[in-house]
Amino acid sequence: MMRIGHGYDVHRLTENRRLILGGVEIPHETGLLGHSDADVLLHAIADSLLGAAALGDIGGMFPDNDPAYQDADSLVLLERVAERLKANGYTIGNIDATVIAQAPKLKPYIELMRANIARACGVEPGAVSVKATTEEGLGFTGEKQGIAAHAVSLIIS
Repeated sequence: MMRIGHGYDVHRLTENRRLILGGVEIPHETGLLGHSDADVLLHAIADSLLGAAALGDIGGMFPDNDPAYQDADSLVLLERVAERLKANGYTIGNIDATVIAQAPKLKPYIELMRANIARACGVEPGAVSVKATTEEGLGFTGEKQGIAAHAVSLIIS
């Protein structure tokens, strides 16, 4: 049986934080604010996988009020999500994700993001798609106040 899940996440941009997307540290004057490393892309993917399996969401699995997850590496969190799916009898079919950011340009980092996500999820890089877009200066992402990500995942039981 195939199941599909959707994930969405957003984090505010702020000074004095690293910008990490897809497990890649990207040079930028601002980074994402959050309890963990605030990797908005990996959080959206984790939610899409958990949603497809009806296993809750990333906030339930890794609460933001738990000190154990302060500055946590979201690649490790995504690995734990993939392990939870496997323990519940699911295999990841594919992942398709979009990052919405006015800046920085993400094209140079996409292949490394795909490789990181594939490794964390135990799938081939060909099963992972990562795209980036802007909102043409509109909204909070267009005004460089934050970065958002959407993800859709297919899992198989």
